[in-house]
Amino acid sequence: MKLTYEGLKDSAAWKSAGIELPTYDPEELAKRTRENPTWVHFGIGNIFRIFIGGIADKLIRDGLMNTGIICAETFDYDVVDKIYKPFDNLALAVTLHADGKQDKRVLGSLCEAIKATERTRLAEIFTAKTLQLVSFTITEKGYALHGSDGKYFGFVESDMARGPEKCTGAMAIVTAMLYERFKAGAYPIAMVSMDNVSQNGSKLQAAVIETAEKWCEKNFVPAEFLDYVKDSSKVSFCWTMIDKITPRPSDEVGKMLESLGVENMQTVITSKRTYIAPFVNAEAPEYLVIEDSFPNGRPPLEKAGVYMTDRNTVNLSERMKVTACLNPIHSALCTYGCMLGYVMFADCMKDPELVELAKQVGYVEGLPVVKDPKIISPKAI
Repeated sequence: MKLTYEGLKDSAAWKSAGIELPTYDPEELAKRTRENPTWVHFGIGNIFRIFIGGIADKLIRDGLMNTGIICAETFDYDVVDKIYKPFDNLALAVTLHADGKQDKRVLGSLCEAIKATERTRLAEIFTAKTLQLVSFTITEKGYALHGSDGKYFGFVESDMARGPEKCTGAMAIVTAMLYERFKAGAYPIAMVSMDNVSQNGSKLQAAVIETAEKWCEKNFVPAEFLDYVKDSSKVSFCWTMIDKITPRPSDEVGKMLESLGVENMQTVITSKRTYIAPFVNAEAPEYLVIEDSFPNGRPPLEKAGVYMTDRNTVNLSERMKVTACLNPIHSALCTYGCMLGYVMFADCMKDPELVELAKQVGYVEGLPVVKDPKIISPKAI
């Protein structure tokens, strides 16, 4: 069995292997998406494919979206060439449950993969009136313009000096594409950072506005463009909180899939040291909280389990996660788990004393000092 449009036609073989296929035609979906883009995402690695791609897949399967996601890469172009294109942009999602059960599903919601260097195609996407949101999982450093000394990174300095036509950095490219959208009609758009960073929308906004200001100073763009990106009724920068454990591809999972008859499931290590495979393995728990500020409309994300709320609730959710119920517990278990010889967090949670430590760190020390966001209860989950 091949993970391609043609390979999916042998549906009986996939069913026999216990792998669920899309209930829609992914090839036809891709055609519609290219013609009428509604969603483009920057940073197309593992968490994006299984989590964000999975959200879109559910909405499409349920008849709530009729286009998918256009996938744009700004850093590691091997991902496009070695993982997306050879497999017709399909992804095989393997969800791992605590009881050992595995859910296996082919996602057809990732409809086109492009490199940030493909500026003509990017401009076509950004100037489409139908485009509603641009989302990101590019890691925290993807938004950074300055080094620890406060000075611009070298590539950022070049981007500021050369303007939108010749820029190369992620934030400059995004700003340049917003400029294309401005010139086409100043259409509204939501910019949605989904990176695990506190107040992520503000970091994206600051980088875009600073780039636009520098270009305005140098007369690369008019002052009206700066007004456009500062106007939240035109360009919003949503805050989000994301949580999903998505490790590197597991060799064991790849071998399991090949034993079922799926071809070419080996992990690829790119020239930039990205570990990625045609499949993605991840734990089942996942949470995404998004500030509901979409000036050009949006898909019904709440129908796929996304919490749509206000900025303050997003902030409270992120603070609860980072300062109380997740990150501190991981840090504690990592240290003591290693000392006790455990290799995985799952192994730590089989040790009664480490389980008690996790409860003390979370319930006794953590939760009392953070506000309850009301939408997610750590004790209930």
